[in-house]
Amino acid sequence: MNPDDPADSSAELGEDMPGVPASVGELMEVVDELLLSLQHARTVPLSGMVMVDRQHFEALLQRLRSELPEELRAARWMIREREAFIAKTNDRAQELIGRAKHKAAELVRETQIMGEAVAEANHLVRNAESQSMQLRLEAEDLVEESYQDVDRLLSTLLERVRQRRADLHRARPQPPEVPTSR
Repeated sequence: MNPDDPADSSAELGEDMPGVPASVGELMEVVDELLLSLQHARTVPLSGMVMVDRQHFEALLQRLRSELPEELRAARWMIREREAFIAKTNDRAQELIGRAKHKAAELVRETQIMGEAVAEANHLVRNAESQSMQLRLEAEDLVEESYQDVDRLLSTLLERVRQRRADLHRARPQPPEVPTSR
């Protein structure tokens, strides 16, 4: 293969199969050929520049560009759109950050007061819950004692009622015997 012959390089890129895009491997081969052309090019005396066959180099680059997959073009467009979006987003973010810093400075002043208020509120809530629980337990104990007292009182009353009924039945005179005629 002759690096100076553009016909050789176009065959590499699938030109013999129109409509079939070049593979990534074929594209890489063209890039490698371009690099080799540069590496083997003659240098211009007294400079770091090199002389290359312009037509050959241009033909390879044009072929490379034309064979790039459509996805790469779409990706380039997406990258540009993404960069524009990122730029807009960064501008908006900077604006929001500025407002947030201003608001944060305001809030920092209020934070200590809020922190103290929250701590005091938490303390009061814990105390109230503790007192509430203690009052509830004391109330339950009092109610239990009252129920026991009422239970004892009712039991005593029931026993007395039963005794009085029994006394009443014992004290009742026996009915007279009625003579029966025979």
